[in-house]
Amino acid sequence: MPLPNYTALDYQGALQRLLPRGRVWPREPDAVQSQVALALAQVYSRTHARANNLLVDAFPPTAYELLPEWEATLGLPDPVLGPATTLQGRRGQVVAQLTAVGGQSAAYFVQVAANLGYTISITNFAPFRMGQSGMGSALGGPEWAHTWAVHAPLNTVISFRMGQSAMGEPLNSWGNAALQELLRRLAPAHAILQFHYT
Repeated sequence: MPLPNYTALDYQGALQRLLPRGRVWPREPDAVQSQVALALAQVYSRTHARANNLLVDAFPPTAYELLPEWEATLGLPDPVLGPATTLQGRRGQVVAQLTAVGGQSAAYFVQVAANLGYTISITNFAPFRMGQSGMGSALGGPEWAHTWAVHAPLNTVISFRMGQSAMGEPLNSWGNAALQELLRRLAPAHAILQFHYT
């Protein structure tokens, strides 16, 4: 549901309806009292619009003016990832930092990547065991119990989007360096990550 925006004329009408009735309280647009009410209403209208903007800006996925405060609160830009070059990327880093509460499941890492704008899938490997592994299964030693592969496109393209990007940003940005650095940092210490790009 969109937030209501009241204009200065709406506030002027509200102020005039609060005044007593009579010849001393004219309602005509060119009356001095109407012009004073309109002058006061300009302030109320601007304040109302800024309050509505604050409600939108309070949420990281839509933040613009408060984005630097979100980044400072979360310790961004990340020393490993560096500063994001686009508004979408900055918002993505904030959301990823807020929602990265920890986990070791493949679904968790897929969601963390999605928050940054990457689409990935993960394959978990297992060591070959006689009697448990089927014919044609890959041969692997005990280290395969801790190995997993991240499948991602060779170049993830993040495109300029109206309402999500800012003026002056490139129409497209790409690369997987941020994805690799983030997943390596979040992965458990014993995990061996492989990155497979198609």
